[in-house]
Amino acid sequence: MMDKTFDPAAVEARIAAAWEAGEAFRAGRPERAGADPYCIVIPPPNVTGTLHMGHALNNTLQDILCRFERMRGRDVLWQPGTDHAGIATQMVVERKLAETGAPDRRTMGREAFVERVWAWKAESGGAIVNQLKRLGASCDWSRERFTMDEGLSAAVLKVFVDLHAQGLIYRDKRLVNWDPKFQTAISDLEVQQVEVKGHLWHFDYPVVDGSGAETGEVVTVATTRPETMLGDTAVAVHPEDERYTALVGKRVRLPLVDRLIPIVADEYSDPEKGTGAVKITPAHDFNDFEVGRRHGCRPINILDPEARLLLDGNADFLAEAAPEPETLALHGLDRFAARKAVVALMEARGRLRAIEPNTHAVPHGDRSGVVIEPYLTDQWYVNVKPLAERALQAVRDGQTRFVPENYEKIFFQWLTNIEPWCISRQLWWGHQIPVWYDADGGIYVAESEAAAAAQAEKARGGPVALTRDPDVLDTWFSSALWPFSTLGWPESTPELARFYPTNTLVTGKDILFFWVARMMMMGLHVTDRVPFDTVYLHTLVRDEKGAKMSKSKGNVVDPLGLIDQYGADALRFTLTAMAAQGRDIKLSLQRVEGYRNFSTKLWNAARFAELNGCRLDPRFRPEEARSVLNRWALGEAARAVAEVGGALEAYRFNDAAAAAYRFVWNIFCDWYLELAKPVLQGEGADPEARVETQGTVAFLIDQIAKLLHPFMPFLTEELWAIKGAGLEGRGLLALAPWPQLDGLADPAAEAEIGFVVDLVSEVRSARSETSVPAGAQVPLVLVNADAAVRARIEAWRDTLLRLARLSEITFAEAAPRNSVQLLVRGSVAALPLEGIVDLDAEVARLRKEAAKAEGEIGKLDGKLGNADFLARAPEEVVDEIRERRDAEAARLAKIREALARLSDGTV
Repeated sequence: MMDKTFDPAAVEARIAAAWEAGEAFRAGRPERAGADPYCIVIPPPNVTGTLHMGHALNNTLQDILCRFERMRGRDVLWQPGTDHAGIATQMVVERKLAETGAPDRRTMGREAFVERVWAWKAESGGAIVNQLKRLGASCDWSRERFTMDEGLSAAVLKVFVDLHAQGLIYRDKRLVNWDPKFQTAISDLEVQQVEVKGHLWHFDYPVVDGSGAETGEVVTVATTRPETMLGDTAVAVHPEDERYTALVGKRVRLPLVDRLIPIVADEYSDPEKGTGAVKITPAHDFNDFEVGRRHGCRPINILDPEARLLLDGNADFLAEAAPEPETLALHGLDRFAARKAVVALMEARGRLRAIEPNTHAVPHGDRSGVVIEPYLTDQWYVNVKPLAERALQAVRDGQTRFVPENYEKIFFQWLTNIEPWCISRQLWWGHQIPVWYDADGGIYVAESEAAAAAQAEKARGGPVALTRDPDVLDTWFSSALWPFSTLGWPESTPELARFYPTNTLVTGKDILFFWVARMMMMGLHVTDRVPFDTVYLHTLVRDEKGAKMSKSKGNVVDPLGLIDQYGADALRFTLTAMAAQGRDIKLSLQRVEGYRNFSTKLWNAARFAELNGCRLDPRFRPEEARSVLNRWALGEAARAVAEVGGALEAYRFNDAAAAAYRFVWNIFCDWYLELAKPVLQGEGADPEARVETQGTVAFLIDQIAKLLHPFMPFLTEELWAIKGAGLEGRGLLALAPWPQLDGLADPAAEAEIGFVVDLVSEVRSARSETSVPAGAQVPLVLVNADAAVRARIEAWRDTLLRLARLSEITFAEAAPRNSVQLLVRGSVAALPLEGIVDLDAEVARLRKEAAKAEGEIGKLDGKLGNADFLARAPEEVVDEIRERRDAEAARLAKIREALARLSDGTV
């Protein structure tokens, strides 16, 4: 006997254990040796990570595809693994050291610190893997990889060495995003822009003549970072700005430093912004770096790695300058203290013209929380331009496609304008760069120290002492190799031969450039093949109001908490049902609760079937069903299977969920079982009809389990086990075939039962719209009904009277006065409501409601038509207004429909 309720907490762990025991997700099962392969590589979560809502969405969608293809008979490999997450992991372990009073990493040394990180990884890392299992992720966990395991490390070393030999990896001094707290370069993805209330300081730079004497003229520049002026090497003005035309080519004296710097004409300067003159500090601003390069201005770095002023002994700073003693005294000051000091010095010398309040975006490290500095350092780079060309061509040729297609345009823009990729990081945790140096600065690149030593000995004619580059590689470097390194490359493994190139990549739109593009570039360059044929990019999960989830806002929703409360299936189905292509998900607890109720609805339907003797019969043949009701239900099931399968093939996850939901809740639970009750429970029911209906109900529950399994794996696996208990060869639902219901569509059955369903639905809607009391029974008149309609009415009269709460059903040549008219599949039906509803009052009420809806739509249209409002309002506010407008429009349509139903000539 089935339990009264479905308890996810009691079921999920047991089902997961059954999948593991049955090796349900293992790729390369013997019985699938001849099947088509299907492979997805998981976007590797950080080894420090815990499951957040983005992970829940991303992995639910991947799991749906993998379970779907596995049921369709393919040999599926969902390749799991985690990323070593250089800066995040190093930060976690350093914090642990501080909390326990242990020596810091510099005190213990590199080797001991790295050993400590590995120990932390073994004990505490990878908790997210177990959390993904709680979500139901059907990865082949036996093949779990780590970006720093032995095999992947070998791949990283080989690719670095090969790219260097090909001239594509090189060392250069360029600007990077520098984190002064962690003292390392970081990627753009690790930088977040924070809006701060700051100031704009206006400084006067005196113009000098050819001999260096001041002319009395000044050029006023504006800056948000006064401390960087010490590294200025030019002032830029727009070539068409008439205010400065005569000054282009002349020089100004840099205050406090006494360095003469040129005035250059460059379109980077905006005549409409500030004073129209811009100070150029190539070593401390990315735009300035490019301007300086165009005009031959040397970069001067005036900060140390901890963002303190570096003036004493700084040859670049002191060259061609005569800084004042007060300026040199700033050496060693933190950048923000230096900012105040520079402003004070400029004011004391009469060079501070004005200070304006200025709110602007300032880059911060997403983990350190400190302001990021554009910083000039020696780093290792990849020249990705030639690699990008191949990736672009692969998309143009259709070898890889993007879903939704609009991301192709973004992909093209990014790769067309791609800059060299900085791949070195000043950390200890990660893949240490395979480069060794001799005492004279000679460079030796090799996969091992022994190979580097052999190179050096050959070059120098004898043994040479070598020092390894202390930097590690950007974590995105190893992640870029993920599709093929996880399958065993550079070894020629059977998995690489069978599953590479992979099929679908499912990932967030925010890492299209950082990960997807780099995987394509590396995959094509290293293996000469695209790493995947399709890239599905999903959007963000926001809170119910459309705001981005963040800890600071306090609106983060914990997926594990939702799983504890509602079950994994309810969360998964919610995310899937809302995953429309290109549209962010607004997650509300009410939606999750609603889909938990969906689970309950199906469970109760299965219990109803059990109580009414509906048991699986291996001899049941759906194509032999005789009852029109059963043929209709089977045909609707076939339609649902086709719709769900087609939607999943097109990556329309929300449409797939909607089709499954419609069939299970509306067709099967609400209509079919209701219409079948007289056959199953009626005393005078035909025994043969009852047996057939019992068999059909049991068969359809089995098909529903299959249909819903990709979305709701725990509930469906449990139902499968319960309903199939004792059946030989039943096995796991995860390995069962996808429903095959071709040929069960029955247009005649659909016409008959569809008419009954639509008629009852229309009557119920009309009763609701015209405020007919819930308990009132009303007459129904069929107008000019043909023989087929009359036959359907007679066949289903008792059912219609019961479900639509009708007092009688009659036929007439014309609709009675004061009746609501219904159009049902081309037939006209009427509900005479005189004496039941005050039709005049109802018309007046509906007209009043229509006027209110029209007024609200007008106000919302006014906001949406206001360009200034759209430019200023947050995205989530605009989305909310659009949704309110759509809701009001839908309400107005229903009101107008109700008005149109009333046929007494007053409308």
